[in-house]
Amino acid sequence: MTPWSRERLLAMLLVGVVAVVVLLAGLGVAVWQAVTGSSPQASASVGGGDAAAASASVERDRIAASPMLAVSRDDATRGAPALAQPAAITIPEPAVLDGPAGVPTGFPQTPEGAVGQLAQIEATVLDSMSMDTVRAVHAAWVREGGPLVGEWVLTRSVQSFIRGSGADGQAAVVKATPAAAQVKGVDGPDWVVACVLLDVDASLHAKARVGFGHCERMAWVEGRWVIDAGSPPAWAPSTWPGSQKAADAGWRPWLIEGVQR
Repeated sequence: MTPWSRERLLAMLLVGVVAVVVLLAGLGVAVWQAVTGSSPQASASVGGGDAAAASASVERDRIAASPMLAVSRDDATRGAPALAQPAAITIPEPAVLDGPAGVPTGFPQTPEGAVGQLAQIEATVLDSMSMDTVRAVHAAWVREGGPLVGEWVLTRSVQSFIRGSGADGQAAVVKATPAAAQVKGVDGPDWVVACVLLDVDASLHAKARVGFGHCERMAWVEGRWVIDAGSPPAWAPSTWPGSQKAADAGWRPWLIEGVQR
């Protein structure tokens, strides 16, 4: 079965706000990606970087393209609680709260640091629902050879949200909170495919929540994790946080370093 696009999947968020129009069509991939069943190919980005260094190895392509658990559209909005939760993944906090383009940064050169940085990139973009923020974050955090700003998953998400909610997206309030994560693969100390499961809470006259999974290639460049060149990873499972399906998909509960459970 062809997976639903995240655009269609997360459109269910505010289905109760109006009778016919579903507002949160965004927060995910573009419609054409779902129709073709493929991810967009990498192309030159406005971000900086060395083209030779950005060339993905065969092993990195294999890790990124490896499929993850297929889930249904309903798995993002509901699910039976997991019988046993996987071991938590401990994520460090950012050392710098106001990094490039306003994204918190200062994470260590570890796989968990890459996960933490990706979560901050995602949250900064999705919480803002602003194309100005999208452009600034993309310029600061996507290497040359990564997706163009118009092809980036988070760009498509914000565009679809704004198109669905009207105005400039500011009539609704969106809060994206990391709920779980996983490290899909590692190739040396400077490269990780990091995956984050966000608990997305949206309000526009009514409230709705959905689980939104997202992976990116992350590379350690000049002392920080950035989104690397290469074709985007296979779609991450969008599942209800804490559900059995989330556990089956490999999502590990998010634990902030130094905070007791």
